[in-house]
Amino acid sequence: MDRFHSIQVFVKVAENGGFAAAARNLAISPPAVTRAIAMLEDRLGTRLFIRTTRTVRLTESGERFLQDARRILLELEEAEDAAIGSHAAPRGELRITAPVLFGRKYVTPILGEFLDTFPMVNAQTLFVDRVVNLMDEGLDVAIRIGELPDSSLTAVRVGSVRQIMFASSEYIKNHDPPRRPEDLGEHRLVQAVNMGSAPVWPFQEYGKPLSIRVEPRLRMNTNDAVIELVSAGWGISRLMSYQIASDLADGRLQSVLDDFELPPLPIHVVHQEGRMVSAKVRAFVDFMVDRLRADATLN
Repeated sequence: MDRFHSIQVFVKVAENGGFAAAARNLAISPPAVTRAIAMLEDRLGTRLFIRTTRTVRLTESGERFLQDARRILLELEEAEDAAIGSHAAPRGELRITAPVLFGRKYVTPILGEFLDTFPMVNAQTLFVDRVVNLMDEGLDVAIRIGELPDSSLTAVRVGSVRQIMFASSEYIKNHDPPRRPEDLGEHRLVQAVNMGSAPVWPFQEYGKPLSIRVEPRLRMNTNDAVIELVSAGWGISRLMSYQIASDLADGRLQSVLDDFELPPLPIHVVHQEGRMVSAKVRAFVDFMVDRLRADATLN
């Protein structure tokens, strides 16, 4: 069996969490998947998976080999694209990650339009509110919000978002709204965990940093839950502008402490640089950048 084929099978088993799922994904028989993994393990001299009647999971050696296997397949795909030519039609599997609500509100409709435009491309998304390592997760493109650390990744800035303190219109009608950050101690606060868990919340006053110690009554791990609770009039929270834009527009939510708002956070489209960028990644990045830059809510 071809060595590259056995590596492809290994990666699919790891990504799908099982032999049968990998077989369906690759359109081959389950016995063929079993043979490919057995031959690969024999050639490497180590077990790559721990198999039980219910689960299939990577061994420590398998975890290490998965990173190398993904890199090998990516480089092979890049080499094929280069041989075909830089103007070849985009094709293959595209994997994208973004924050949950940003992915739902912005990436999803753009991705649908992209797939309609390029019918030889398929796509997978990973929408999570954490920074994902592109290489470790086998991803091609990421949307990142916030200042970027130095890295080998290529980043294209497409806009910015604000960090907004907000409450429901009902809450503001029934409570004296905070005039200064120090007034937050008199209110029930909801903290979105992905916005930080420190007991000190940052603000700025006349361009200078201002830090206020707070004691949130509730910490929540999803932004949807924060928005739902605050919209019901329970208290005050802070999220990014795109997450509550529609609620602010229809008046259900109102911003507070605008004079103490932090500087906007940049939005970047990020991808691995490598020796060359595949046609599918190049096309998608250009497509995404054009549409995000044209979106007035991000500028």
